[in-house]
Amino acid sequence: MLNYRHLYYFWVVIKEGGFARAAERLDMAVQTISAQVRELEKQLGHQLLKPAGRGVAPTPAGQAAFARAEEIFTLGQSLPDEVREAATGRVAQLSVGLSDGISKLAAHALLAPVLETPDLRLVCHEGEFEQLLAELALHQLDIVLAGQPAPRNPNLRLTSERLVDSGVHWYGPAKLVGKAQRDAFPQSLTDLPVLLPTGHSALRIALDHWFDTKGIRPRIVGEFEDSALLAVFAARGMGVFPVSQLGAGDVGQMRGLRLLGQCEDVREEIHAIRSRRGLHHPLVKQIIAASEQG
Repeated sequence: MLNYRHLYYFWVVIKEGGFARAAERLDMAVQTISAQVRELEKQLGHQLLKPAGRGVAPTPAGQAAFARAEEIFTLGQSLPDEVREAATGRVAQLSVGLSDGISKLAAHALLAPVLETPDLRLVCHEGEFEQLLAELALHQLDIVLAGQPAPRNPNLRLTSERLVDSGVHWYGPAKLVGKAQRDAFPQSLTDLPVLLPTGHSALRIALDHWFDTKGIRPRIVGEFEDSALLAVFAARGMGVFPVSQLGAGDVGQMRGLRLLGQCEDVREEIHAIRSRRGLHHPLVKQIIAASEQG
């Protein structure tokens, strides 16, 4: 059996960058920690650490051991809360990663089927795609919603399912939309102030291509990473904006916004990415099932 205490000391040494700082954190003697790490190396049969300046760095074998230790002890840190919540039966937790660039309005619509779950604790974390996948692989997230599927990497053991493939609707404040109705959409976008997602969004890339094919040179007055924030500025009269058909339901509830037009040849995709643990999470399964029915 692997000695997890030895593994924990090794993990702390890597996290702290050396034996001295690890000893300070653990309130132990440097010699004791060093001896425990040597015992781990003896048990695994490989050198795990090498000198690096005034500290130490993992060898290739140490990197592999640290990656697994990171997963083990990250899970261990959440164990007390999960046990307490399971014992009381009062909390249903769902941790969702939202990749930069996807429509947050569409994401809200995808999560809507579980939002009425009794005692739900929903944790949403927005970040870059690669970082979210790493957190998912470490079981820090239950599901990631992204504009692209997970890369083919057998080491990550992730699965992807496309939940959304919808056209795009354009909305704007009533005073702008009413004036533009005299012109033919989408050419009216040339004269209207336009709000767009930022350039790292997959939807923005598709829209730029669509503008080129239609010969439209939009008058861009604002760019936003968050589609919900974009809608707020539009509702205050700043301009017209695109939103996926799935997120249009939320937009329709915002006072003062009206439909300008539709462009079905621009598509937005949202993929659900899960680890093996997420395959069995009841709320994740409910989200997937609802999207299939929709």
